Formats: sequence, structure tokens, C-alpha cells
Amino acid sequence: MGEIEGQVEEGFGAVADAFRANFAERDELGASFALYVDGECKVDLWGGVANQRTGTPWTDDTLELVFSTTKGIAATAIAMCVQTGTLAYDDPVSKHWPEFAAAGKGDITVEQALSHQAGLIGVDAPLDFDQIMAVTPVIESLQEQTPLWEPGTAHGYHAITYGWLAGEILARADGRRIGRFVQDEIAGPLGIDMWIGLPESEEERVARLETTPLPKDDPALLEHLGKLYARGANGRRALALDGRLSTAGDNHFNTRAVHATEMPGANGITNARSLAKMYAATIGEVDGVRLLDTDTMNAARTQRVNGDDLTLLLPSRFGAGYWLHDTSTPMIQDGSYGHPGAGGSLGFANPELGIGYGYVMNRMGNHLTGDPRTLALNEAVLASL
Repeated sequence: MGEIEGQVEEGFGAVADAFRANFAERDELGASFALYVDGECKVDLWGGVANQRTGTPWTDDTLELVFSTTKGIAATAIAMCVQTGTLAYDDPVSKHWPEFAAAGKGDITVEQALSHQAGLIGVDAPLDFDQIMAVTPVIESLQEQTPLWEPGTAHGYHAITYGWLAGEILARADGRRIGRFVQDEIAGPLGIDMWIGLPESEEERVARLETTPLPKDDPALLEHLGKLYARGANGRRALALDGRLSTAGDNHFNTRAVHATEMPGANGITNARSLAKMYAATIGEVDGVRLLDTDTMNAARTQRVNGDDLTLLLPSRFGAGYWLHDTSTPMIQDGSYGHPGAGGSLGFANPELGIGYGYVMNRMGNHLTGDPRTLALNEAVLASL
């Protein structure tokens, strides 16, 4: 195990202890964790191994792909566009993206698309990996796609397609691709490391993801995963685009191709410090920068859906693109909004507690509800406030 490094302000030693215990007791490989409180960084830690094959240590400069934690970045970008009047949550998507109205989608609103109500969890078009990486064929396929259910009547997690929907809505309304928007309006002003579409110059900083074998002694987990990924299941269609994207074997998400493209629901690359600072700036001023005013933040975190998820086969709860605190994704307490990512990463804010929180790792866990690593960190954070 690499050395644990970083800074911890007085009163937050329990958080450092929990982070350290993740390595000793919860099979952590490499990770970073950060916490902002009332606009100030109180915890900024990193450690372990960034690449298990080479033994390269995880440093303060290490980045990682955070899967669906990216959705919180996209939701923040959209909220910023709502704040400036560039678009509204109740706008029909087709107001900004006219081609989207095809196949009965003309009445789908921006907030329905962001809260997984659009019924567009996958595409029927037989796109190959290279076409998916090119993005434009996916956008054209989504334009032509018929929803799987009547939009607005149910919700099912749009694991991958969420990002392309959000990204295209933003691009049509604002004129910039979402990767450019994030650099111009979030990463640049805050001075953080955060990309949707990583420049080649930063590639060597990215930690290598490692999967964890499925536990043979957890029949409930195995049964649920079997249902999720069964042929024809919504889960297989949404989570892996019918097997066209995979974390197994030679993990697609370790490739330069995936790092370079724009997949705003699944391929953001950042670190814990940057996630925590971004979320802190959605609830207050950080180093002179505030991303969202209070009214916009509250509108973005207002619940749109709650209950049975047609994709995940578990209850889920969403605002305007943000996952909201619930039993499947605990974020300390109610009022929190953010997003988890496959394998365990997590970023969120809680304005009542005044916190921005970021956790990033490279050993992917298999937990359906609450990764033990973040549960331990959550408990330590709450005890320290």
C-alpha cells in the first residue's frame, strides 16, 4: 500500500482514520477524499496505488475516471444554464434540439430527460464501439429512438444515455459542447482538475481501474446482477448499451478512446479535491467563485421522481439530474444532492451542513446500495461537523 498523504484540519481526524481504515480493512487500492465545509477545505487526502500492474503510487496529481459521478457535473452545468436563462427545466427538449421531437418525443421536457423519465435508456441502432466514441451517431440514433415507455409516467436509470441527452441539450442551448463548458465555467474559474473529454496531455495522470471479483457468498447480489444483465433486460440495455461498453476484461474505461470522447454520463475524469470544491461552490462562495445561487440550487435538488426504477430494479430518487440522498445512495442526510459512480466514487453537497464532498477510487466495488468505504467516510464526516 502506498503512503497516505494530504492535509486534515483540526477536528477532522476521524475522517482521516476512516480513509486509512479503508485501505487496512476494506480492500482499498488507491483513492482520494476531500471535504469542504463552509467554503474551506478541511480534508484533502490521497494514497495507495494508482496502477496495480506497475506499482505507481497515487499522488496529489492523480486523476481517475468516475463513471456516473460525471452526471453530477453535467447536472451542475445544466443548472448554470438555467440560472442564466439559457434554458429552463420545463422547456421541451425539442425547443433547443428540434430533431429530438421525432418518434413521439416532442413533449419530453428538459427535467424529464434529466430525471430519467424519457424512456431512452438505450438505442436500437446497431452502433459499434467506434461509432459510440464518435458521439454524433449516438445523437442521431437518440433523435430517431422511440421511448420504451410513455415519458413522464415512470423512471428508469439512463446510465449512459443520460450524458448524451444532457450534453446535447446544453450544446444546442448554449452553443458550446459540454466539455468546453465545464472548462470555461467550472474547472477554469475554480482552478480544479475536471474534464469530460480528457486532453492527451493529461492521460499519464489517470489511475488504472481494477474490477473486483463477484462475491460467491452473496446470493442476493448475484441474483440481482443476474436480473440486471439478463439478455433483453433494461439493465443490460442501459448500463452497458447491450454489451457494447464493458468494465470486464480489458475494461473499455481504461482506454484512451473512452477518456478522450465526450460521454457526460459516464467518463468524467477528476479527483476528490475537485469534486468537493465544485460541490462546495454550488452552495456558497469558494475562493471568490459561486456556481449556483440559492434559488437555482434548490430548484436543481427538488425531487422529480422517487420509487421503483425500471432499470436498476431498486428504488431511486432524482432531482434535475442529481441523485438525491436515499437508502440506495446514502449521502449523510436528507437535503444532499450529487451522484455516485460505478464501483464506488461519490460527490455531493449538503447546504444545511455546508459541505462539499468528493471520493474517488480505482478498485471498483460491487455494492448495490452504499459502498462500505463511503459509508465509513460519511459516518466520520458527520461525527466531525
